[in-house]
Formats: sequence, structure tokens, C-alpha cells
Amino acid sequence: MADMLPPVLLVGCGNMGGAMLDGWLKEGLAPSFIIDRHRPSVPAPHHLVRSEDEVPDSFHPGMIVLATKPQKVDAVMSAIAPFALRAPVLSVLAGRRSGDLADRLTDALPAGSPMPVVIRAMPNTPSSIGQGMSVCYAPPAATPAQRALCTRLLRAVGDVAWIDHEDQMDVVTAISGSGPAYVFLLAELLEETGVAQGLPPALARQIARQTVAGAGALMIQGGMDAATLRRNVTSPGGTTQQALEVLMAPDAWPAALATAVRAAARRSRELSGASPVS
Repeated sequence: MADMLPPVLLVGCGNMGGAMLDGWLKEGLAPSFIIDRHRPSVPAPHHLVRSEDEVPDSFHPGMIVLATKPQKVDAVMSAIAPFALRAPVLSVLAGRRSGDLADRLTDALPAGSPMPVVIRAMPNTPSSIGQGMSVCYAPPAATPAQRALCTRLLRAVGDVAWIDHEDQMDVVTAISGSGPAYVFLLAELLEETGVAQGLPPALARQIARQTVAGAGALMIQGGMDAATLRRNVTSPGGTTQQALEVLMAPDAWPAALATAVRAAARRSRELSGASPVS
């Protein structure tokens, strides 16, 4: 197939790595190597190995994708470094900066070797159903073709956007990376409140989940911004207005969400070793 995705060396195939692999398989993926100690199998003609040392030297990937746990990636750098001279690296590791990963790969290569190109991305958990949001950063050394390949790989599991400054990745992490948890919390609280107000638990769960899911779908498919959609639901003097007067009070949702996002972004900076920002 002319439009088949190129071969990939996927390092780690847990929740996020598995979601990406599933998307690539649907798109059509050239024979690839997947390194994972726990996944039971991958479909032919792809190869599942338990250790990076089992990947043959003759393999020429189009992209190396780092999807292992961030604290475990250093242990595989020496083995995958030679492949990083043949293909760019796409890292989906939270809190690991692209320059740091490139330096560690370079340290594992012979002196005088060119520095590998490491592109960083932050996908989120809806990628598991093809509805993810991935935000990417590429260093200046990355070519347009390498950026395009990253976009193509990540678009298999959802939408893709690019940022020009890696420091913005901390806020991206706090909003889109952690954001699904905020939405799940909203559904959880709506369900709990419904039960507390006398609804049967099954009904409370059904209407809470479908309300959140339907509102999200309307926001994407309707083409209107969120503020307009909110105003469209809010009749003057009606029930929605009464609720929003509580939720939108300065010390309620606006303050709480802003504080939460700042806390998540601060933790992302701490994990990456970057200087804190107040």
C-alpha cells in the first residue's frame, strides 16, 4: 500500500502505546517491532519482543516512539541509540524534555555522532478510542518531513496541534493531558448529586454520562465556541442561570479551575526539572 505507515520501533505498549498501536494498525502499518514485557501478542507481520536487545540491528524504522514509563526510559537508551541515528524519535513521556532525551541518546553513541532528533508529544487518554488530543513540540533540527510523519502517526488516534516553545508543554499537560480527569470528575459529581437528590443510581449515572458526552460532541460538531453554547442553554431567570450564578462566582469554578491547572502545570515543570513558575 502506497499510503501505509512506515515501520515503527515502539518502546512500551501500555495504555498509551497500545492505543497508538491500535490506531496505526487500522491505518495500515509496515512491519514493525514492539518492545513490551506484558503485551501477550501483536498481529503478523509485526514483531513483539520483550527486550530492546532483541531488535535486530538490520531493522530500519521510520520512527522510534518512546511510550514506556518516564522513569524507566533511561534503561533502554543504550540499546535504542543506534536506531536513533536512522530515524527521529517521538517521545510521549510526561515530564521528559526533548533536549534531555537527545542528550542521553547522544551519551550512548560513539563520540562525534550526530545528535538524534527527539520530538515531544503529549497525547491524552481518549486516544484509546480515536478521540485523543495530541500536542507536539519539535526542536529546530527536526525537518518538515519528520514533523509531518509525527502528525500522521498521532492523527491515527485523534486531533493534533503543534507548539513553538517547549515550555508551553507544561500547560498543555495540565489542560489536555490531565483534562479528561477533570471531565470525569464532573460526571462523577453530577451522578453523586443526582443520587443524593433522590434519583435511582442507574438513572443518575446514565444522565450524567450522556449529558457530559453529548455536550462534548455538540461543542465539537456544532462549530460554536463554548461560551456561546453555554449562553444558548441559559434562559434568563431559568434553572440553568440559577446554577451558573453559583458555579461562576469568582471564588467557585473560575478560581478553582485556574488554581488546579496552575498546580498541574507546576508539577509538570517539577517532573521535567525545569525552573518553577509562580
